[in-house]
Amino acid sequence: MTHSPILETRTLHWPDEEACGRFASALAHTPALRNANIELDGPLGAGKTTFVRHLLRALGVTGRIKSPTYAVVEPYSLSLGNGETLAVSHFDFYRFDDPREWLDAGFREIYATPGLKLAEWASKAAPQLPTPDLVLILAPLADDTRQVRAQAFTPRGIELLAATTEAA
Repeated sequence: MTHSPILETRTLHWPDEEACGRFASALAHTPALRNANIELDGPLGAGKTTFVRHLLRALGVTGRIKSPTYAVVEPYSLSLGNGETLAVSHFDFYRFDDPREWLDAGFREIYATPGLKLAEWASKAAPQLPTPDLVLILAPLADDTRQVRAQAFTPRGIELLAATTEAA
C-alpha cells in the first residue's frame, strides 16, 4: 500500500483487551474522530474487529456489531445530540478482489461523504482508498498480548494519536 509520508509513529503494547478498550474509548472522545479515516492491519485474529467493536461501543452503538467480512461494509448512524448524527462505515476488505466492486458498491461515494471510516484489510482495496489519517497495525505476541504500531499520515492522525497518549 502506498501512502503519503508517515508524520508520526508510536509503538504501543496492549497487555489485554481492556487496554484495547481504553485506547478505543480515548479515540471515541476525540472530536477529530468524526471525519477520520482509520485503517487496521494485522493477521487473522490480531484483534482488528475487536478494536472496532470497542470503538463503536464507546461511540454509543448498542445491539449487535457485526463483522462486515461478507457484506464488505456495515453502516451505522449515531446520534451525537442536538440533532447531529455521525455516519460510521466499517469496512472489511478481506474478500475484496475486484477493483470494479469499488465503483459498483458505491464505496467512492461513502469515502467522499463526512463521517468516520474504519477499514480492516485496507491493503486489499489499495489504490482505491484515500490516504488514511491513522493506521493501526496489530501484531499478536506469543503471550496473547498485542503490539500495535500506530502511524499518523495526516494532521488529524497526529491529533488522534495525541488524544490516546494516556490510554496507550
